[in-house]
Amino acid sequence: MIWTQKTLGKSVTMEGTGLHTGSRAVMTLSPAPANTGLVFVVPGPDGEVEIPALVEHTVPRDEMNRATTLAKDGVRISTVEHILGALCGLGVTNCRIRLEGGEPPVSGCASARIYVELLDEAGIVEQGVPALSYRVTRPRRWREGRVEIEVEPADRFLVSFHIDYDDPAIGVQDATFEISPSVFRTEIAPARTFALMRDVAALQEMGLVKGGTPENALVFENGVLAGGQELRFADECVRHKILDLLGDLALLGMPIEGHVRARFSGHDANVEFVRELARSERRLPRLYPPRNPEGWDIGSIMRIMPHRYPFLLVDRIIALDPGRSVTGLKNVTINEPFFQGHFPGHPVMPAVLIIEAMAQTGGVLLLSSVEDPRGKLVYFSGIDGARFRRPVTPGDQLRFELEMVKLRGPMCRMRGTAYVDSHKVAEADLMSTIVDA
Repeated sequence: MIWTQKTLGKSVTMEGTGLHTGSRAVMTLSPAPANTGLVFVVPGPDGEVEIPALVEHTVPRDEMNRATTLAKDGVRISTVEHILGALCGLGVTNCRIRLEGGEPPVSGCASARIYVELLDEAGIVEQGVPALSYRVTRPRRWREGRVEIEVEPADRFLVSFHIDYDDPAIGVQDATFEISPSVFRTEIAPARTFALMRDVAALQEMGLVKGGTPENALVFENGVLAGGQELRFADECVRHKILDLLGDLALLGMPIEGHVRARFSGHDANVEFVRELARSERRLPRLYPPRNPEGWDIGSIMRIMPHRYPFLLVDRIIALDPGRSVTGLKNVTINEPFFQGHFPGHPVMPAVLIIEAMAQTGGVLLLSSVEDPRGKLVYFSGIDGARFRRPVTPGDQLRFELEMVKLRGPMCRMRGTAYVDSHKVAEADLMSTIVDA
């Protein structure tokens, strides 16, 4: 699975009350360039402070106080898990979050649904660049007492959670979800924060939940839900724990390809688990990001395209405007197997393979528009107007420029041109469709 970087279409602002501080809070979400990540911008005594949403900026475990808290240069912000969960759940990888008031605002509902609505207002746009991702290759586990969090390899992002409360209205709950924008939007974002009535007084003594009420959060007492509320899901509590976990996993700074399982964990345990993942990720050498972080290297291409040697004929994508255009490169060397017979003593790249390489470049454009390209193939159904202007020989670098002419459902028409340096060597109109493998 491959993720592409996404940001917002425009800036949006909301005001409200902080869940724990009870103070007025203002939050503005703004677009950010590719490779920015999720960054909080917070007023400080000497000007604005930028706090990247990374586990390296979390406060010590004993200072968490039932909410995920970040700090830098003397500035501290808390309860960031719900907005980070919303950004993570909807696939936003680059965003600047300007925050006034010390924590994100809630407005009538302590869940992520209000943030999903805010992100829908802003619009989410593709940036045409692969996102750095954490691909789990071996199981990893963090355990303390009965609290346990582990991750194991999977070809997608799944989260499982188990809780067990002695209040009969909650009891034992288990849930597993494959995380995608559609699943997050309908199954996880609406789940509200919750507490037992006997714990509320203790939280208040700690100076917390000043902005929490039975109207915007779930409070349970002896099997009864206070405040006349009704559950949105029979297992709403465990779904909210998954929301919290997603927000904390976002502190890794990249999407996860794997299955995360948690039992009885809270923010402090989640953050310690993420800290362990981050240590291993920062320590290991990577193929990603590529030398040019604005492009797709061969590893990224191979994760979206099914072709392999000797028929993978595109080496790098240097520009991708999702749904509109793509530019790719093919380095032609004397080691290409087709030169053995085409032609001995006079190597010339076959025209049909120039068109194939052009078509594969267009396939990256088409497959990148699919939310999940796994198990998908691009079939080319027509080639019109093919013209070949110059021979292509060893040592040349082919540059393919394709524009989407028409896109209707899984079918499209693209106009492609191939260049060597500034010289046009081929052109064609290509028709294709996405099919299940």
